[in-house]
Amino acid sequence: MLGVVVAVWLSERRWVARGGQKGTIIDIAVPAVIFGLIGGRLYHVITDWQTYFGSRAIKEPYQALFIWEGGLGIWGAVALGGVGVWLAVRKRGISMSAVADTVAPGIAFAQAIGRWGNWFNQELYGGPTTLPWGLEIDVDHGGEPGVLYHPTFLYESLWDVALGFLLILVGKRFALRHGRLFAVYVAGYTLGRFWIEGLRIDPVGGVDHAVTFLGLRLNQWTSIVLFVGALVYLWLTRNKDTEERVVPLDLTVDPAHESGQADPGSSDAPAAVAAERSEEDDGPAAPAGSESSSTDTGADTGADTDVDSDADADADSATKEKNPR
Repeated sequence: MLGVVVAVWLSERRWVARGGQKGTIIDIAVPAVIFGLIGGRLYHVITDWQTYFGSRAIKEPYQALFIWEGGLGIWGAVALGGVGVWLAVRKRGISMSAVADTVAPGIAFAQAIGRWGNWFNQELYGGPTTLPWGLEIDVDHGGEPGVLYHPTFLYESLWDVALGFLLILVGKRFALRHGRLFAVYVAGYTLGRFWIEGLRIDPVGGVDHAVTFLGLRLNQWTSIVLFVGALVYLWLTRNKDTEERVVPLDLTVDPAHESGQADPGSSDAPAAVAAERSEEDDGPAAPAGSESSSTDTGADTGADTDVDSDADADADSATKEKNPR
């Protein structure tokens, strides 16, 4: 949960800096976390099914729901968590690839924090070592008295911290877009996970031993597949430079009109606004036959009558002067 808080905090800052709406990442995190927890647990139960089911099971089937006893696979968490993100961004109308690039560093830091849960549960440890930072593992968790083991959880935690900072630097330096930064995260994480996984001796896929294929553990094969997939994606999208939407379409503002209103009188302006602006510019047009029209007409008629009367008076005066009585 602490890892989730850090990831959301960092991703929210990165999203706003990219021009996105504040609060978007927080909202998206809700379905992402729910789906991620389900996916992480499903991956663990599927790959370690013998722990809960079958004649050699060491736990009851219902204990597959006890996530507090350990067992959250990062592969399933990211995969199904991505489905939750996709559903959220689709509803908002923003770019999935833009969100993926934004949250990539935060996911790496969240994994670095989450790995310390393996220390509390005494899991994800490597073979015996004489290094001063070796771990003591209880007998109940597969250890032997007086023997120290490689803290593979610590190695991965440090790798994830370095990867998180690398993603931030690479993202700024090369302005990776369209999911390419997320692909770098996948490639970087799987590269480290491959060699760290090779140090582990705790069982994965079995009750008392790890399931291997051609000498490699299950998670190593998963790392190889995802690493190659990330490189292929980087190659296929190397020239992609189309615009990615970070603001929902209904919130997008025309840069020439900060209020979001088109020019009155234009073809895309609302009729009411165009009419209002027209009245402001030309003054209200009085309809024909209205009271004001008749008044104006009367005034004009009166003025004309006065002029004619003056002219008649002048004519009478001139006549009287010529013909005095």
